[in-house]
Amino acid sequence: MKTNETAFANAVEWLANARRVVVFTGAGVSAESGIPTFRDQLSGFWAQFDPAQLATPTAFRNDPALVWGWYEWRRALLAQAHPNAAHVAIAALVRHVPELVLVTQNVDDLHERAGSKEVIHLHGSLHMARCFACARPHALPKCPSPETSASRLEPPRCCHCNGRVRPGVVWFGEELPEAELRSAFKAARNADLLLSIGTSGVVYPAARIPEIACEHGAHVVHVNTEPVDTAVATSLTGRAGEWLPRLLRAAFGASADL
Repeated sequence: MKTNETAFANAVEWLANARRVVVFTGAGVSAESGIPTFRDQLSGFWAQFDPAQLATPTAFRNDPALVWGWYEWRRALLAQAHPNAAHVAIAALVRHVPELVLVTQNVDDLHERAGSKEVIHLHGSLHMARCFACARPHALPKCPSPETSASRLEPPRCCHCNGRVRPGVVWFGEELPEAELRSAFKAARNADLLLSIGTSGVVYPAARIPEIACEHGAHVVHVNTEPVDTAVATSLTGRAGEWLPRLLRAAFGASADL
C-alpha cells in the first residue's frame, strides 16, 4: 500500500487520463453528513437495540411496528441531513470523464440530492417500500410523518393485498438485487479507474466490485478514514470530503467547478 503523497500523485494522474470511471461508495461517505452507520451507537429509545437485529425479515415478522418505526426514524434523520463535499465532488466528476458509473451501498438519497444521476443502489433505498406479502411497490411520502419520533409505528397496508408494507432495503439474509449487481460487475470489468470511497470492502458480494476492476486491469484507489488492507490497490487515508475535492482540482484544474 502506497503512502498518501505517492498515492495522491498517482490518483491524480490516473483520474486525469481515465476514460471509464466507477465510483463505489459506502457508509463512510454518508457518515460525513451525520448519517449514523450500523457501527455507530444509536440514541434515545433505539440505543437498546442492535441495528443488525432489526434489519431482518424475521424481525419484521415478529414485530413489524418496531421495525417500521426504526426505519421511519432513520428517514427522519435523513431529512435533516445534507450532501457533503464528497457527494458534491462525485456529482461534479461526471462533467470531466467520458463515462462514469456510480454504485453505492448506501440507502439514502444524498448522491441524488447532490446532483448525481442514475445511481446504482445495491442495498435499495429508504425512500422506497414494497409489500412484504406480494412485493408490489408502495409509494412513500417524501417527508417522514411527524409520528417518526415515536418508538413504534404500524406500517401502512398494501392497496392490492392488504399486506404490511416493508422498507425497500436489502436486509441481512436477503440477496442483493440481481440487475443492479450485474450492472455494477459489468462496469467494474470495463473500468480503467475505480474509486472506492467510504467502504472497508469486506462485505461480499459487493466487495467483489473493486476486486473485479483490479483483475481486469483497472487502477483502484481506496479513500477511507482507515487504511484499506490490500497489497494491490492505492489508499488515501482520511475523509472523503477532503480528499475528493482536492483530487478533482488537481486532476482538472479550475474547470473542476465544485
